[in-house]
Amino acid sequence: MNVKPLGDKVLVKRAEAADRTESGIFLPESAKDKPREGKIMATGAGLLNKETGEYMPFSVKKGDYVLFSSYAGTEIKIEGTDYLIMTEDDILGIID
Repeated sequence: MNVKPLGDKVLVKRAEAADRTESGIFLPESAKDKPREGKIMATGAGLLNKETGEYMPFSVKKGDYVLFSSYAGTEIKIEGTDYLIMTEDDILGIID
């Protein structure tokens, strides 16, 4: 199934949660924090400028690794994989 976000939305695949601490202790599922980073899988057309009728380009592109706010986006599941759909405003930065 292919999903194409609309407007200023992006589709993000969240990074995997760490399964152990830096010292090597394994974490149970209930103790794992959801990562606040992921990979851009698809972008919409951009934000529509109502004065000119043109779409403004995104600051991010497909394949970028990004940081986003804790409660950003809407979680969806596509063919057993979890994704987030969020606006570009929810993205805090690009990871190099």
